[in-house]
Amino acid sequence: MKLCIAEKPSVAREIAKILKATKRNDGYHEGNGFLVTWVFGHFFELCEPHEYYKKWKKWDLDLLPMVPKKFSVRIKNDPGVKKQYGIIKDLLSRCDEVINCGDAGQEGELIIRRVLTEADYTKPHKRLWISSLTTEAIKSGFVNLRDSNEFDKLSIAAKLRAVGDWLFGMNGSRAYTKKFGGSGNVLSVGRVQTPTLSILVERQKEIDNFKPEKYWQIVTIYRDTKFQHQQKKFKKKPDTEKILAEIKDAQLTITSIEKKDQKVHPPKLFDLTSLQVEANNKFGFSADETLKIAQQLYENKQITYPRVDSQYLSEDVFKNTSEIVKTLLQLSRFQFLKETILNTPETKSRYVNEKKVTDHHAIIPTGQKVSVKSEDETKILGLIIRRFLAIFLPAALEQSTKVSAIVGNHKFNASGKILKEEGWKTVYQVEDEKDDKQQIIPDFQKGESGPHKPKIEEKETKAPKKYTEGTLLKTMETCGKLVEDEELREAMKQKGIGRPSTRASIIETLLLRQYIKRIKKTLTPTEKGVYLIDCIQNDTLTSPALTGEWEHKLRLIEKDEYKPINFYNELLDLVSTVVEEVKGVDSGKIEIPESLKVSDKGTDIKGIGTCPKCKNGVVIDKNKAFGCSDWKNGCDFTIWKEIAKKKISKTQVKTLIKEGRTKLLKGFVSKAKKKFDAVLVLDDEYKVVFKFE
Repeated sequence: MKLCIAEKPSVAREIAKILKATKRNDGYHEGNGFLVTWVFGHFFELCEPHEYYKKWKKWDLDLLPMVPKKFSVRIKNDPGVKKQYGIIKDLLSRCDEVINCGDAGQEGELIIRRVLTEADYTKPHKRLWISSLTTEAIKSGFVNLRDSNEFDKLSIAAKLRAVGDWLFGMNGSRAYTKKFGGSGNVLSVGRVQTPTLSILVERQKEIDNFKPEKYWQIVTIYRDTKFQHQQKKFKKKPDTEKILAEIKDAQLTITSIEKKDQKVHPPKLFDLTSLQVEANNKFGFSADETLKIAQQLYENKQITYPRVDSQYLSEDVFKNTSEIVKTLLQLSRFQFLKETILNTPETKSRYVNEKKVTDHHAIIPTGQKVSVKSEDETKILGLIIRRFLAIFLPAALEQSTKVSAIVGNHKFNASGKILKEEGWKTVYQVEDEKDDKQQIIPDFQKGESGPHKPKIEEKETKAPKKYTEGTLLKTMETCGKLVEDEELREAMKQKGIGRPSTRASIIETLLLRQYIKRIKKTLTPTEKGVYLIDCIQNDTLTSPALTGEWEHKLRLIEKDEYKPINFYNELLDLVSTVVEEVKGVDSGKIEIPESLKVSDKGTDIKGIGTCPKCKNGVVIDKNKAFGCSDWKNGCDFTIWKEIAKKKISKTQVKTLIKEGRTKLLKGFVSKAKKKFDAVLVLDDEYKVVFKFE
């Protein structure tokens, strides 16, 4: 008997259907020599400090750094988790072989392996490694099952990532809280979270300290075309007035005309980060929203695996794209592309690169005819389909024109750009964002001259722009630098902050802990966030480049190119350094802002129920949210009083805490300003999510 363990019930259901395991039992499917079961997220998590040593329950600087002799895990204190784990243990005793069917990535590997390790499973163990959930992909994956040993290094890297996060989170948070937190102010520090916050804080300081400076430009209009003086900026207005007097009565003469045709190739295929950036730019979706939508599309067989950092395809995958293209061209909205695509020579060299496809290839549609369930899913799927079809279309052709002119002794220039051939841009039709800054240049002749209308324009230097989620994601991807060039971004990816699959959760964590806030499409650090970064004197915690280097080493461990023990020892050295430096800082030099001095006056000590996450504290009524009374010991359980424009009552919170879900609630409002009804549910990480019934 073979036991397949999937990461989600929905995936298990699809696998069972294909394997003809048709008998449905409590917690698993059975049939045709297979048992198919599932987990739902992480069943096991690293133990809390006090579970290693009782004295570590106390937040005390003298007890730091906390480094367990051996890291241990515990099962989540969740009845549903414990029940399903019991079912899995029973199934493990019945089977001869396990097939790990977790998502094909670091987290999927760790989730299933921890279950097998804690259950003391020692029999044969195979790995299903697939990039989509289509019937064909699953069947092919089972034909080509891989030995679990191939993924040992992936598992080790995942464990080291979790250990690193524990060491920095537990020690850093306690150190800074005790040193700088003051009364009632927990300061949360994280290996990836803190450098991300640092990026936002540094940008805000640049904006706050920016002093605008006036400057002047001289422009002139000739044949409805704007020409600019070759010296683009003048710091003194009298200088421009002098030139204006010299040229106002003189003729403008065209001295040269340069026209250049340039091919503009389709953009690269989507990886997760570029998809999140595009969705944020076009629709205002948060990174987390885009990831959830993409995951749903994946589980609905509409797209390939989304948690990827490659924008390329392998040769094998590219060979199968012709069938996907044919299916997509049958859709009414894309039929107009059929003739063009069929007559376009293959340009796979730009999009097919075996060396740049690691665990997974770029996100592409599967071509499966499955109905899309929501408007948001339609939008994200549309982005992916168009980006995919674009690579089979010819390059666009742009003509740029530069015209030089002279007025008296002064040189002027004008430039413009026109689209001569739409090429791949036709797939976007009206959705294509036109560059309205480009003017159309008339058919000038060299040597022509005539009157013109000069003027002085007063302008002002502008402060750096606030980060949006789109620009922040790009910056996290490239070691804390905002890089727009595709090729350069690709080269810097290996040293980005976090993984594509984790960046969304990092941003959401910063929002949840009130270190940053969303203002329309921008992200801005709060006073609390600025204060935390000001407290941290060590680049170890705030440097994006250093964090990126750690991410790079974890990738090298996956490839068996760096020793895990070396990485672990580096973590220990860094944690010890951070703690000792915090201990040596004179905290009196950094004043806690008044707004962060929390008073317990008026707090509902009795509470409205036991905290479902930590089980130690009670849920109390705070200012803008209901949260755990044991927050000083690190419990971050929170239920906001307003969710999607709807106020949540204390009674509804009580029900949510006690039963894990509310009744159907009406009156939520989406970002698109549409009303909807939903059930509020606590997920396996005790976060509040919507469930639609």
